[in-house]
Amino acid sequence: MHPMLNTAIKAARRAGTIINRASLDLERLQVARKGPKDYVTEVDRTAEESIIEVLSTAYPTHAFLGEESGHVAAAEGPDVESPEYQWVIDPIDGTTNFIHGLPLYAISIALLHRGQVAHAVVYDPSSNELFTASRGSGAFLNDRRIRVSGQRRYHDALLGAHLGKSTPSSDSPFSNMLDEGAAVRRLGSTVLALAYVAAGRLDGFCGVKLQPWDLAAGGLLVLEAGGLISDFEGEQLWMKTGNVVAATPKIFPQMLGYLQS
Repeated sequence: MHPMLNTAIKAARRAGTIINRASLDLERLQVARKGPKDYVTEVDRTAEESIIEVLSTAYPTHAFLGEESGHVAAAEGPDVESPEYQWVIDPIDGTTNFIHGLPLYAISIALLHRGQVAHAVVYDPSSNELFTASRGSGAFLNDRRIRVSGQRRYHDALLGAHLGKSTPSSDSPFSNMLDEGAAVRRLGSTVLALAYVAAGRLDGFCGVKLQPWDLAAGGLLVLEAGGLISDFEGEQLWMKTGNVVAATPKIFPQMLGYLQS
């Protein structure tokens, strides 16, 4: 295993300890609103600080992009606009689930090397499930190699979705795409949904208006597990646009076809 991935795992587990401890006494949580239906707790901030501390200690020349901290320059070296190495972090993806005691949330850590995701960790602290991937080396769940599902029939596909704050209208491509599958699950955690596609638990996922910290780690997991991922035009701009389709090789073109019709 690559040493940078090992360090990311160490950081994720340390943050997971903080989150698990807080989950035992949710009534004492201090919850603030970042926007409509968008929450943040002191646990999000503490977990992110812990992750950055571990990573910056090991790699002081690396920069960071965190959901709570924003852009953080490297502790050592020049403050450049496009750093060679940048860690992209979401300390709790699924904060709304977390504050309600619903165990569907995860820590997401990805390392970008010259803008390309090189390593990924998605850690579900409530179930102790650790998803990892390094570019070109496959995807794993707790040291077991994982692959996307072998689903071929769209009508039998179980899909995940993140469609923002609204429900698609009956004439939208999202409605057609989701209605034609077997069922749709809106987990409330994009990084877990992408990890589940990689592990074969979901056959596809569609999301809109997402952020880099929602997509970076999960996207690499899907690719390294044999899946496909793109934006709605079939291009590799999903990290920039925030619009993403990820699925098995057989389900992916059918999902894309609905969105482009």
